[in-house]
Amino acid sequence: MNLNKAHILLVEDNEGDILLTTEAFEESNINSKISVARNGQEALDFLYKTGNFLNAEKPDLILLDINMPILNGHEVLEKIKNDSELKKIPVIMLTTSSNQQDIDRAYKNHANSYITKPIEIQDFLETIQKIEEFWLQISTLST
Repeated sequence: MNLNKAHILLVEDNEGDILLTTEAFEESNINSKISVARNGQEALDFLYKTGNFLNAEKPDLILLDINMPILNGHEVLEKIKNDSELKKIPVIMLTTSSNQQDIDRAYKNHANSYITKPIEIQDFLETIQKIEEFWLQISTLST
């Protein structure tokens, strides 16, 4: 990633996980900005710059939970990956579900990665740091 600030869209309805994720990114050495959408519809409003998100910036990376109100993560992923502009944004499914059907459906709809959230806080923080390291330091993202 270049010296510009990496923009991450976190799509998550669990306030505890939002706090942990944002803290993990803040503790790292990577220059990043996190925007939060608390359900699937908010995520789409953010990505399409509608509703309360008219001035939203396009994210470099999306962390997407599956089990959310209004639209679930699978529905959001499908819309993202069927849009010619949005499909270039890497989407990491970050969820508590280890259900094989969820995993298969996510990859069928072109998720870039599927990560089951660790239960222990320290393991969760380490997972976020590894996501950040791989996707924002090692990988080259589309602009």
